[in-house]
Amino acid sequence: MAFVEAQAQQRYRPRPPVPEPARPRLSIVIPTWNGGHKLSATLTHLRDFRARLDFSSEIVVVDDCSERSTQRIAIAFAENNDSTVVLRNETNRGKGHAVARGMLHASGDYRIFVDSDLAYPSCQINKLLLALEAGSDLAIACRVLPESRYVMSPTFFHYLYTRHLMSRLFNLLSQQILLPGILDTQAGLKGFTARAAEIVFSRQTLCGFGFDLECLFIARLHGLKIEQVPVDFYYSDEPSTISFARHGAGMLMDLLRVRLNGARGIYA
Repeated sequence: MAFVEAQAQQRYRPRPPVPEPARPRLSIVIPTWNGGHKLSATLTHLRDFRARLDFSSEIVVVDDCSERSTQRIAIAFAENNDSTVVLRNETNRGKGHAVARGMLHASGDYRIFVDSDLAYPSCQINKLLLALEAGSDLAIACRVLPESRYVMSPTFFHYLYTRHLMSRLFNLLSQQILLPGILDTQAGLKGFTARAAEIVFSRQTLCGFGFDLECLFIARLHGLKIEQVPVDFYYSDEPSTISFARHGAGMLMDLLRVRLNGARGIYA
C-alpha cells in the first residue's frame, strides 16, 4: 500500500501512537535521493527478507525530492507490496532530515534505518535486532570491530582505503570532542527501540551527513544504552559521490555545532 505525503514540518514530531495489535514488530527506514536502480534492488532484497520473518514488519521509504524515475520505482513498489509507505519531500532536505522523518513516521517496536544501496546484507539487520531485543536502546553497525568484514571488488580498493583512513581520522576526533568509545559513527545501519527513536529524532536538528553524530550524542545525553555490532560490509558498486574535502569540512563543523548545542541545553 502506498502512502505519499508532502514535505514534513520544520520540527520533527513523532507520529500519533499506533494501537498495539496493528503495530509492526520491525520498521525498516530507507532514505533515498535518486539512484533508482540501487533502490529497486534494495527494495526487492528487503521484500524477500521480510517474507522470511515470522513477525510483522513494514518498510518506510523517504524520497528526498528525487528525480521522477526514482519516485516511480518507490511508488510502484509500495503499490504492489503490503505495509510499505513512501514519504516524499518536496525539496531536497538532506539525509538527516529524511532519516528523522522516516524514523518518526515508523510505528514498529524496533526501527532500523539502512542506506538505499544496502551495503549491509539483510542478515546484518538481524544482528541489530537481536541486540535491541536483548535490551539495548540503540544498536549501531561498527565496521572497525575485529569481527567485522569488508567484501569489495579490487577495483575499489584504493578509494575505500582512502575513505577508511579519512573515516578513522574523523572518528578519532569525534571520540576526543564528542563521543568517547564510539568507534564508528557514520555507518549507514543503525537500530533504535521505538522509545529511543522518539527521544533522539524529535530532538535532532542537523539535516546533513553529520546527523549521525548528533543522534548518538543525544542518545548518550539521555542515558540510552548503545551497543556497537560487528557487521559484514559489501562494496561492489561504483564509488560514492561524496566529496571527502567538501563533506569532511561540513562534518567537522557539525561536530562543533553538536558540542555547542549540547552546552546550550538544546537537546534536553
